[in-house]
Amino acid sequence: MDRQTPVIELKGIGEKSQKLFQKVNICTVGDLLEYYPRDYDTFHRPIPIARAVTGEICAVRGTVAGAPALKRVRSLSIMTLTVRDESAAMQVTFFNMPYLRNVFKPSACYIFRGRLQAKGASHVMEQPKFYREEEYLPLVERIQPRYSLTKGLTNAAVSKAVRQAISGCLREDEFYPDWLVREHGLMNRSDALHSIHFPESFEELVAARRRIVFDEFFTFLYYLGKSREQTSRLVNEYPMIETADTVRFLERLPYSLTGAQERVWRQIREDMASPVCMNRLVQGDVGSGKTIIAVLALLMCAANGCQGALMAPTEVLAMQHYEGVCAFTKRYGLPFTPVLLVGSMTAGEKRAVYGRIRSGEANLVIGTHAVIQEKVVFQKLALVVTDEQHRFGVRQRETLAAKGKNPHVLVMSATPIPRTLAIILYGDLQLSVIDELPASRRPIKNCVVGTAYRPKAYEFIARQVREGRQAYVICPAVEEGEMADLENVVDYADRLRAALPGEVRVSFLHGRMRPGDKNRIMEDFSAGNIDVLVSTTVIEVGINVPNATVMMVENAERFGLAQLHQLRGRVGRGEAQSYCIFVSSQESRETMERLEILNHSNDGFYIASEDLKLRGPGDLFGIRQSGEFAFRIGDVYTDVGILQEAQIALEQVRCREADTEAGKYLDEYLLREKGNQVDFRSI
Repeated sequence: MDRQTPVIELKGIGEKSQKLFQKVNICTVGDLLEYYPRDYDTFHRPIPIARAVTGEICAVRGTVAGAPALKRVRSLSIMTLTVRDESAAMQVTFFNMPYLRNVFKPSACYIFRGRLQAKGASHVMEQPKFYREEEYLPLVERIQPRYSLTKGLTNAAVSKAVRQAISGCLREDEFYPDWLVREHGLMNRSDALHSIHFPESFEELVAARRRIVFDEFFTFLYYLGKSREQTSRLVNEYPMIETADTVRFLERLPYSLTGAQERVWRQIREDMASPVCMNRLVQGDVGSGKTIIAVLALLMCAANGCQGALMAPTEVLAMQHYEGVCAFTKRYGLPFTPVLLVGSMTAGEKRAVYGRIRSGEANLVIGTHAVIQEKVVFQKLALVVTDEQHRFGVRQRETLAAKGKNPHVLVMSATPIPRTLAIILYGDLQLSVIDELPASRRPIKNCVVGTAYRPKAYEFIARQVREGRQAYVICPAVEEGEMADLENVVDYADRLRAALPGEVRVSFLHGRMRPGDKNRIMEDFSAGNIDVLVSTTVIEVGINVPNATVMMVENAERFGLAQLHQLRGRVGRGEAQSYCIFVSSQESRETMERLEILNHSNDGFYIASEDLKLRGPGDLFGIRQSGEFAFRIGDVYTDVGILQEAQIALEQVRCREADTEAGKYLDEYLLREKGNQVDFRSI
């Protein structure tokens, strides 16, 4: 078999299993090889209940004492049983699993494995895995891969399929020259693929992961360099001058720009008037005022007789931008003729918008990536602004270039990345930073708590809802079984409905929902028809609800500080005081001290800098920091050292290539397989 072999050809995978694998984007053997574990588990020997440490995952061997008790709270079923050993007793709780009442018989012995929690004087284990002795003992002291799953797809099924894929594929050719592999101490690519899934030791796992992360970063930086070469040569086809429109607009605004905003606006004006096409990133913390800078740039474009486009990551945010620009246009008499273009519009509505864009009547197009689709033809597109985490890459630029001459590009990002790191990651863009918040911005009040605080948090959320406010609750997983020891959106929404008063309207949102359903949920929340939204990090960008005043994050210890700060930015957008509650299921001193940084600071760049110091090589498997960089396994915070090493290696390649006059090779490298690696054997 090869990488293109469909997974259905593997032993044990039929049509039903194939559909489950497709749900997690596994269609071929190559997809399986690169479906890296989300983390790993080591099964330790069972310990007495009395020795179990609160907040840590452990295994205990215990006997079921009495018949399980089952109760129902609205839509939620809760089954509890008491488990004893010679040292102590604990309570075990299962949610929405009533069938287990017939599984657990009094006096039967099981090994329960999960995170122990303290509730008053009692010890509780919620949703643990349970095993018979003969099932558990073969797993002891072995490093087990754990994959992200979907309902119906088990970890065992993925592991079995991956083993087949590894044993059935030929060893992969090394695509770096020998000297590079030696000088940087890289594990062989084929060995790394095997060891990332089934490591024999922690040291082997670290070496395998380092090799794969190195490959991702090296490839990213290589193409970043190619992009930089291309954009640095682009002639400014639309040189612009500042007109009275932007000056009058600024004079009539009810507030003044901050010093940082003034500085960035000056840089953009200079870019748009210079001989070279603008390709600039504006990086600013949540609430720093990036949007008004984007509006000013688009206004300068319109005032110079050109068309501009503003692309947002979601339809809801695109609509909010459109409504905001329309309000500015009406209130201040701006020379905008804006149109909205999003995927959910009818074919007739889209045709009408296409016509206005083609004729030049619409001088500002606001939408999602529908803006750069084939049917959209601009008359004189001079500026494209991309909002939030959408990097405007080479392919999109080429798509727009085909519609006319090269437009200016302005990328807006709220991801707080320290400047030293941003210079590497955004090497193809000029960098501007808005590092100052408006004086009117009210600081968010934060608290870092353990799981025992949940009842108080629910009471606080209920009070805020009674006062007419709304709340977010963030969970790292989508559904039960995906990440066994983490809170998931679907089950948590049921538990929250049971815990909150009946009149509180609870709904959930996650990235696997159909786009139309996601838009409907976000629109309902934005309109105030949902009081509490339980969501994954899909709301990290793309939703602006000033009425939301509470952000509660479950399993906060599993996220990077920078991403937690990004999530926190969903609240504090209105006039009312806002709050953020970080709930950690691990209450070790190190974990709580790390989260306390968020408790004491609302400065995203300071937090990102601290995150860079704190997340080291041993902290390999937190939730991905950000969706901005599409790495399968690498993380720019955890792996900053590997990123810097990959940059050094790339410079070495370029130097040797120059010394041997082999410059033609760098332009002839082909993407291997699905395009995620570059073949460097010719160097």
